[in-house]
Amino acid sequence: MAALTVAVLVAAGAAMGSINLLVDDVIRPGASRWIYGATMLLLGVVAATLAVRRRIGRWTIFALVLLGDLIYLVIALSVTDPLRYATPLMMLFAAFVAAWFLDGWMLVAHLVVTPVIVAVALAGSYDDVAGLLVQVCVDAGVLDLAAAGVFVLRRRIERLLASTQELSRRDPLTGLGNRRHLEEQARRVWRQSRRDGVRVAAMVLDLDHFKQLNDAHGHAAGDAVLRSVAAALTASVRPTDVLARLGGEELAVLGMVGDPTEAHRLAERLRRAVAGARTASGHVVTASIGIALVRPAEGEDPVDGLWRLLDLADAAMYQAKQGGRDRVATVPAPRPPSAPAASVVAGTADEMGGETADAGAA
Repeated sequence: MAALTVAVLVAAGAAMGSINLLVDDVIRPGASRWIYGATMLLLGVVAATLAVRRRIGRWTIFALVLLGDLIYLVIALSVTDPLRYATPLMMLFAAFVAAWFLDGWMLVAHLVVTPVIVAVALAGSYDDVAGLLVQVCVDAGVLDLAAAGVFVLRRRIERLLASTQELSRRDPLTGLGNRRHLEEQARRVWRQSRRDGVRVAAMVLDLDHFKQLNDAHGHAAGDAVLRSVAAALTASVRPTDVLARLGGEELAVLGMVGDPTEAHRLAERLRRAVAGARTASGHVVTASIGIALVRPAEGEDPVDGLWRLLDLADAAMYQAKQGGRDRVATVPAPRPPSAPAASVVAGTADEMGGETADAGAA
């Protein structure tokens, strides 16, 4: 998008500047006319190159901005009357590009260069220094203020977009990631799991008797419990694990493990963390946790694989509920027909503690 935008601006500048070649007495005779024509041709080549490549870096934009400043100077020195045929407002092209695409110090460099270029370009049009300085202050001031204003507007928009994107990935109550965040991180986890040759583990945690707590003590107490549980889990998961709230009192953890025993140890640590979480009012809860593991297959869609794995972990969580709550469990499950190459690891809660069955392992 940046490459195409700059290409359009450069092409528009070349087109408008080329009109002067068709008007008599605008360009100085002799070498100036050839220099002017070569400059317009250079602009056209730059625009075509950017449009074809459709890629541009920040340093390239910085170089093009400085080149634009220099080109304006060449144009001003090539025309018979810069005040009529090469007004400094032509530098708005470079000013807006610098303000919208460059870093702060790069923009400052352009702002410093602008009055120097304007002064050199208009020096031949004024007999006295005072008149030149006034014109430079007016023209360069307008250009720099316009660029600075666009830069400030851009930074505010960037901060607003960053804040909006963060809110779209976070649960507002607990501060944990939400479903969108979980899906985004699944791509990283699946890719790293295949590279390292380890399994992906999904854990679904459901707070026990949470509805009764809400009914007995109110939703404010329930919200406080969710926040304390979220804080306890955040302190207990590994740095590479992804912790998210699926909805209500259900949370999920996505991570990588070398074997089922490691997954069981992590789940037990999370179960103890939930049981040890306490609100300011003294409310505590426990959690039932279901585990499912998979070996990601090459070419498998990580998001589809994520939700298949969470479905298995959810089924395991319900078995933990039926087994008495406040425990960890898994259940064997058939291999998903849409992912024939994936190896789903499952077993009973007792097997996870000792010899764990690897159902459907390749």
